[in-house]
Amino acid sequence: MSKQTAVKWLFEQLWEEPKDKFTWYALLKQAKEMEKEQIINAFEIGSDCIYDLNLPTSAEQYYNETYGGDK
Repeated sequence: MSKQTAVKWLFEQLWEEPKDKFTWYALLKQAKEMEKEQIINAFEIGSDCIYDLNLPTSAEQYYNETYGGDK
């Protein structure tokens, strides 16, 4: 199975689901977690290549500072 973005995953899930706001909200919440994981993974990969002393100390810290945590 190939990787896909959180947005593509969400679109595919919503396409198949009935128009129920509670189901859609649950899918949105899951997609946000997927997006968070993808951003953290990208930060970790990128930070291995950069020697910038101003980087946050962890990918989780970067995510929270940049995207506001659990919004």
